[in-house]
Amino acid sequence: MPISDADTARAGTAPAEETPESGLHRGLTARHIRFMALGSAIGTGLFMGSSGAIQTAGPAVLIAYIIGGAAVFMVMRALGEMVVRHPVSGSFGQYASRYIHPFAGFLVGWTFAFEMFLVAVFDATAIGVYMRFWFPDVSQWVWVLAVVCFIAAINLIGVKVFGELEFWFALIKIVAIIALIVAGVAIILFGFNIAGHDQMGPQNLVDHGGFMPHGIWGLIASFTIVMFAFGGIEIIGVTAGEAQNPKQVLPKAINSVPIRILLFYVLTLGVIMCIQPWVDITGETSPFVSIFESVGFQAAAAAFNVILVTAALSAMNADIFGAGRMLHGLAEQGQAPRSFTRTTRNGVPIMTVITMLVGLLVGVVLNFLYPDQVLFLLGALATFATVLVWLVILIAHIRMKAEIARDRRLPSEFPAPLWPVASWLTVGFIVFVIVLVGIVPDSRPALWVGLIWVAVLTACYFAFVRGAGRQPYPLADHTEPIAVIDPTSR
Repeated sequence: MPISDADTARAGTAPAEETPESGLHRGLTARHIRFMALGSAIGTGLFMGSSGAIQTAGPAVLIAYIIGGAAVFMVMRALGEMVVRHPVSGSFGQYASRYIHPFAGFLVGWTFAFEMFLVAVFDATAIGVYMRFWFPDVSQWVWVLAVVCFIAAINLIGVKVFGELEFWFALIKIVAIIALIVAGVAIILFGFNIAGHDQMGPQNLVDHGGFMPHGIWGLIASFTIVMFAFGGIEIIGVTAGEAQNPKQVLPKAINSVPIRILLFYVLTLGVIMCIQPWVDITGETSPFVSIFESVGFQAAAAAFNVILVTAALSAMNADIFGAGRMLHGLAEQGQAPRSFTRTTRNGVPIMTVITMLVGLLVGVVLNFLYPDQVLFLLGALATFATVLVWLVILIAHIRMKAEIARDRRLPSEFPAPLWPVASWLTVGFIVFVIVLVGIVPDSRPALWVGLIWVAVLTACYFAFVRGAGRQPYPLADHTEPIAVIDPTSR
């Protein structure tokens, strides 16, 4: 039987997210949270993975990013409505437990941690690829190991220092993206005596087989890569337990970040494909480096490669943070080892961070054994995990809205727009992407591994979760009456 918010209040006990034993500190400001989400979602998926999407769809990939960005915005608004009502550190893991079923919370919580682990390994692997630019003879796994050690040190610092570092990491790559857009437009307009300037411009989007060279199927197939690029933005919800003034901070971050990400992806890739024909973006190096090499700016290519390494470090940093906090929340609701609730004096959930870092060492082994295949497989697996998390977020939100209406609870202070049509359309789109992962031959193994992952989690839930972990998570409703302005008082 579901535990209602009123039941919690009658019991005379504070809900789990307000207990001081959680040990987490509210040290993240609006600036930290906004850039943390940007840091996680603007990373290797854009800087390296975009080349695969471009080869799959051609210039039409811009449409895929627009559609995917719209779906992500709806997911984030659904999450934002729940976060403002229930600002807890376990976020959508605890929302799923409360509004769907305890198993749903267990599934989405562990799958999100799995997603963050995969994306972190993907980013570490990408750094190994980037380093070939300077050290082509050094094994890829050596750089991955060095990165893991560096990230370990950062994630054991207090959350406020962590947030500040992540802010500067993310700021560097955002400034670099803006600079690339400005420089690219200037090259297109003025040429600067660059060879082949007369062949640069918007015509490149249609001159090499047309805007949609692989037809509608190429556009559809690209969604399996495009949606991975947006993965990680849901980390905004996980910051609720450590955000200062979450009701003010989180809505602003949610409203601004998806739009900014969409603009960065579409504008940046549009400029790149205007300068360099999409058929020349092979994926052997990042398209952000190859664009400078193609116009003869070797020094700029080297400088941007430094930025790519910084960007991947930023994304890894945010990924480990998100996974660690989610595992902390799972432990609070009895669905992970109790040791995961332990925090250091600085408020760092020490055991979860260590667990994730040990997991990253698996990535070192994968890079040693399969240096050429690991990047694509990790990306496809992360796509499955990402869309599964988003699907559960949407279902939990739909169930919450139904309960609000049934119990006549206070209306949400940050409601999702175009309810309920947009929410159901987004659910349909996410299911469509999951089916696509199984249809596209290259990503089909990821669906099978993902289904095996779900089966393993199901077995673990029934074998190991007991007591409170089998009960819906009690959530306090922090909704306040929405102020109504009396027009006669003006």
